[in-house]
Amino acid sequence: MLILFIVFLIGLTLYTFTPHVPPVPKEVESVPKMEAYLNRLTASGNPPGLSVVVVRDGKIIYNNAFGVADGPRNIKATPETVYHWWSMTKIPTAIAIMQLQEKGKLSLDDEVTKHLPWFKVTYPSNDSPAITIRHLMQHTSGLPNPVPAMIGWVHYDDVTPNQTEVLKKYLPTFNKVKFEPGSQAAYGNLNYMVLGAVIEAASGQTYEEYIVENILAPLGMNQTNFIYTLEMSVHEAAGSIPLVHFFTPLLPTLLDTNALIREREGKLLWLNRVYIEATPSTGLIGSAPDAAKLMIAYLNRGTLNGQLILSPQSIATLTNTPPINGRGLGWAVSESDGERYLEHGGGGPGFATTMRLYPESGIGIAILTNGTDLNRDDLADLFKRINYQ
Repeated sequence: MLILFIVFLIGLTLYTFTPHVPPVPKEVESVPKMEAYLNRLTASGNPPGLSVVVVRDGKIIYNNAFGVADGPRNIKATPETVYHWWSMTKIPTAIAIMQLQEKGKLSLDDEVTKHLPWFKVTYPSNDSPAITIRHLMQHTSGLPNPVPAMIGWVHYDDVTPNQTEVLKKYLPTFNKVKFEPGSQAAYGNLNYMVLGAVIEAASGQTYEEYIVENILAPLGMNQTNFIYTLEMSVHEAAGSIPLVHFFTPLLPTLLDTNALIREREGKLLWLNRVYIEATPSTGLIGSAPDAAKLMIAYLNRGTLNGQLILSPQSIATLTNTPPINGRGLGWAVSESDGERYLEHGGGGPGFATTMRLYPESGIGIAILTNGTDLNRDDLADLFKRINYQ
């Protein structure tokens, strides 16, 4: 009886302090019904705020926001609200690699050691093929994924560390290759950390400088960066995490919770600003309309408003490389309702995001939230099916 009573108390506590998220409807017939669901979703607190943008045929056809960007401070979410993108950053990183190939600075099939002579890893056998840039982009290198340790690789000021030095710092701990490069795909942030160092070696710039100058600035993505600019701070979303969550027990062991957690409000912990040291895999912060610019350029063969950021041939390479275990170059590749799509999500303590493109129909969807959880696939499916007339 005592054990049953303890189990009951634990269950009651979990129910009391866990946000009760309404299930995603299987279908919605109209924009108003979708918006009614999103209002219920954000009212649940996980996520507390959400911005979404949909593009089609080179134009934004839907752009709206729901809930709050900062609950305790009573700041509503708007279409201009900026969120951590987390792993959606990998798409600009992949675009940068393709740009550098176009400039003759590297080739996708270069061995990593051609650009990073100090890159030392332990392969499964003496006959293992060397890791190439292509392996890194497609997550077929065999390098391990440094999670959950990566959650602790944070800082709270706006000084971005050099990415080559970040990789040199952490690579020795995660340098054992788990399978023969090219034989299978296993998602890992370390792949894109190495790509960031390759970008620095090939371009002669810091990773962040290269991305800003060659992708963000040409596309007019003025509300996206690796730090909060003054203009972005006006629209800043505060990250949140449910009080009861599988991340919560990890926080004290990996992070300075006094620096991370700003305050508690009901069932949510609201977070202070935090930056991840490994920017090539997870460092961008930005708005939904800026994500729309990136999606429109990609779907328009690399061009937005006359600015070419990537050739049609490079776009085709990223889009059409046959996937391995669902992993293409940069993108995850799947389909819904019989149509193929490219997608990259992002998630971690405080924020969850996704970006999905349908190359054949010219549709792009980006959903950005300041909650730790998001039913990305079901929500993106719904936004694809809606009639926006």
